[in-house]
Amino acid sequence: MKVESLAFGALTFLALLSAAGFAQNRADPVAVPVQAPPSASQPTAAAVQRSGSPEELRIGAGDLLDVGMYGMPDFKAEVRVNSGGEISLPMLGTVMVGGLPVEQAGKLIERRLVQMQLFNDPHIMVFVKEYATQGISVLGEVQKAGIYPLLGSKTLYDVISAAGGTTPKAGKYVLITHRNEPQRAIRVALGAPESVENNVRIEPGDTVVVSKAGLVYVVGNVRQPGGFVMENDRTITVLQALALAQGPGPNAALNGAKLIRKTPAGPEEVPLPLKKILAAKAPDLQLQPDDIVFVPVSAGLSAGKRAAETALQMATGVAIWRIP
Repeated sequence: MKVESLAFGALTFLALLSAAGFAQNRADPVAVPVQAPPSASQPTAAAVQRSGSPEELRIGAGDLLDVGMYGMPDFKAEVRVNSGGEISLPMLGTVMVGGLPVEQAGKLIERRLVQMQLFNDPHIMVFVKEYATQGISVLGEVQKAGIYPLLGSKTLYDVISAAGGTTPKAGKYVLITHRNEPQRAIRVALGAPESVENNVRIEPGDTVVVSKAGLVYVVGNVRQPGGFVMENDRTITVLQALALAQGPGPNAALNGAKLIRKTPAGPEEVPLPLKKILAAKAPDLQLQPDDIVFVPVSAGLSAGKRAAETALQMATGVAIWRIP
């Protein structure tokens, strides 16, 4: 009996302790810290990232803005951004919005209204009715150079495609200049259309210039003289250039061929052992853009050919004359 009484008493004591602890936990809950929402003056990291994203359109000089307030139809203005990036609004006067995204421009106007104690909690809506500076200039070796109003997120291949694609004389790189950094051009390699490695993002207001591929010229006594494109700026040799010109002519003076190359000091003529190159007795030289391969006419062969033609004409004339 004593053992059972002691056990019952111990169980009762533990139950009382548990009940007291539970009551204390309910009376004094543990405080959990709650992070306060960021204030209007402290934008969130996501907002900062959005504002710095390259595809977000920014207000520029000449843009036409439609500014209104939710619930206030009287507060509405259609204003054009001046050359300094400013607009003039009723009750506020001049507001600098140039270079800001549309969302940030609305927030700026809201803060100004609150600071001037005109409204307690205004909700401003800014809409760009007409973009004057958001076009992308596509120049250089494209089919249709010009300014294209491509709004939103675009890539390099998008703007080249809008310009009709590249020409056969297009080089292997593109120069991209951002509107906010006109003195700093970015050089991007122009790969195959199916390659996405260098398909970089293009921002509104950028200038894209497709480079021109190098040309080599083969002139003189060849079957088809002219300039030949170094496709994708690939190297080309003397024999390859001569093959594009369909080979030397019948009166070509192969030993007198010359390579004319542009140098900082002016054009420079270098003897070209074309006869040895054709016979694989001399290395096939690689040409540079704007090189000229000149193949002269053999004076001796030309004189002999002219003499033979003259003799043939004389003989023909005598024969005709003797027929009657």
